[in-house]
Amino acid sequence: MITKRKTKKGRLYLIPTFIGEESKKQISILLKNLINDTNYYIVEKEKNARRFIKYICPEKNQNSIFFYILNKHSESYLNTFLTPCLKGLNIGLMSDAGCPAIADPGSIIVKLAHEKKIKVVPIIGPSSILLAMMSSGFNGQNFAFNGYLPINKNELKIKLKKLETKSQLENQTQIFIETPYRNTKLFKSMMEILNPNTELCIASNLSMENEFILTCSIKKWKNKKGMDLNKKPAIFLIHKMLSI
Repeated sequence: MITKRKTKKGRLYLIPTFIGEESKKQISILLKNLINDTNYYIVEKEKNARRFIKYICPEKNQNSIFFYILNKHSESYLNTFLTPCLKGLNIGLMSDAGCPAIADPGSIIVKLAHEKKIKVVPIIGPSSILLAMMSSGFNGQNFAFNGYLPINKNELKIKLKKLETKSQLENQTQIFIETPYRNTKLFKSMMEILNPNTELCIASNLSMENEFILTCSIKKWKNKKGMDLNKKPAIFLIHKMLSI
């Protein structure tokens, strides 16, 4: 009796992309070889992915690359994205910026890979969230990433006060982000809502030449002039110490 040999599954590689000019100086041999040897990718935007691949491996034939586009319209056929892995071929999952599956829709692909018993391999790279946490001076033993906060002013006020209280009671750093064009509005809201003694760190344009990172109290932030966060990618972190 002849038994059919099972095809060895490919791997899902989690490929970090650039978040600024400085991160372009940290390309590893592992990443270069991986990009060179992989022709299937799951990405948010094909144009951005092709630009990244061309920068890493300018000699790679772009016509040999196939992209699965991950967005709100692809939910009904996500299962097909990992077909190459089931046929023994590797796939790269890439975010538009930073590490895939962190503040990124890629986590659903990683979950599918585990369900299909496909090996998931994370590659070391820049994460703006972790870089901000590292440089804030806040508690790195206990922190939470909260994604985007509500747009509605009343809901935003409730959410910010909850995060502030949780930070104080649990000694937990609270991290969140906003769409760059709404940064100024969020900053003004924090100035109005948060306790003057609450510490706020703003980490903007990370890994760029005009990188800005500063931690101080809300009271001191209110006295700073010329703050311009409009259309600049930023991470916000708050921490309120327990009163003695």
